Amino acid sequence: MYRSSGLKKLSPRLLYAGLYVVGLVVFAALSGNRLFHQSADPHYVYQADAWLHGKLSIDEPLKGDDWAKVETVVLDDGTEVRGRRLQSRPMFKIAGGGEVAMTRVKQHKGVTAYVSFPPFPAVIFLPQALIWGRAANDVFPTVLIAALVLPLLLLVLRRLNEAGLAQRSLRDQLTLVATFAFGTVFLFSAIRGEVWFTAHVIGVVLALIYAWAAIEAKHPIVAGVALGLAAITRPPMAFMFPLVLLEAWRVYGGLDRWRSERKAMIRELVRFAIKLGAPVVTIAAVAMVLNYVRFGSPTEFGHSYLEVRQQAQIEQHGLFSYHYLARNLAVAFTLLPELIDKSPYVQISGHGLALWFTTPILLAVVWPKAPTAIHRALWVTVAFVAIPILFYQNSGWVQFGYRFSLDYLPFLILLIAIGGRKLGRISQGLIVLGIAINLFGALTFGRDFRYYRTGGDAYSTVVAH
Repeated sequence: MYRSSGLKKLSPRLLYAGLYVVGLVVFAALSGNRLFHQSADPHYVYQADAWLHGKLSIDEPLKGDDWAKVETVVLDDGTEVRGRRLQSRPMFKIAGGGEVAMTRVKQHKGVTAYVSFPPFPAVIFLPQALIWGRAANDVFPTVLIAALVLPLLLLVLRRLNEAGLAQRSLRDQLTLVATFAFGTVFLFSAIRGEVWFTAHVIGVVLALIYAWAAIEAKHPIVAGVALGLAAITRPPMAFMFPLVLLEAWRVYGGLDRWRSERKAMIRELVRFAIKLGAPVVTIAAVAMVLNYVRFGSPTEFGHSYLEVRQQAQIEQHGLFSYHYLARNLAVAFTLLPELIDKSPYVQISGHGLALWFTTPILLAVVWPKAPTAIHRALWVTVAFVAIPILFYQNSGWVQFGYRFSLDYLPFLILLIAIGGRKLGRISQGLIVLGIAINLFGALTFGRDFRYYRTGGDAYSTVVAH
């Protein structure tokens, strides 16, 4: 695969190492002075430090936004309960289920704060917290992890070639690596630290490991570990499971073998499912116990306890609802920069920019030339991950581009790889345009607020009513 490239003399290991260094240098340079300071929202550092002190809760003082806060009160019958006061009506919601009227609350005993975001990234910050405690840096480790995306994506693209599912030259593969790392919303997310963006970076790394293991269903245990850890990093990524299941169905014989050797095929699929499912079930069980101890429910990570402007809306419609679909579709597919008649002449909504605008080459996904056997599996995986996000109460606010797309964006890049279309001048022009757009985002987001409109009116302009 290296004969068509000037890099043909490089060993694969040296090539992977070189890609990592390139990613590290670019991300570190764009991070700038952020690199050596704790971010404004170091939730995972605080969680790691709390664990090291034998606690699940986070002690005051808190830094940043989006903490889950559980209130403890005493009712008129002397019962002590935990939960939160509702904004939409005078009721107290009890952790684990049920509500009581606020008139029954006779004593406030205090508020306990928790990290509402799934816990795996905090595990990664344990060494940092062990040395520096709550003062540990969360930006530099995020950049170190983000740079792994370049060699990992190349590894996945090579697996597609080896499996006969793509026929991309090394030049094409490196172009797609650069496209994802520098020409998508991954770029502005990789350089900030902060709880939301760190989770995205770690989620992308896990998605790539999962994709590598899922191709031809070759490494079910690795796929299960990556899938489980991704789910407790970014919950929508739990829905990546179709790729490995559909690949298993394909490589174990599909419908033709099912008709002729059903019993043998079932035995093989069961053995595969056990290898895949064991780590997923184990990881899920740990997360569910953690959730139950903190919030009284195995499926509650804590987002119902956030103090956010949408709380009344969440109480009315829930965390997931059709009510949010119109807004999220608009954010994902229609938001463009706003042209104004004074400096800086361009402004971006706090909801960000449409996915196809920040990464124009994704338009190639819509028109594949010669899709291969994995084409359907990748599209089903994208749909399974994307659809729950489109019904979620949050659009990703505040952001440069549609950051929630990072939960499935690696699979869209793989769809380009298998689509069979040449990366000719038009495609290369779209890639360069995407890199330029995302470079602008990396340089301005969180730095030059003139370019961003994040006031209350900006939030409401695309909210579905």
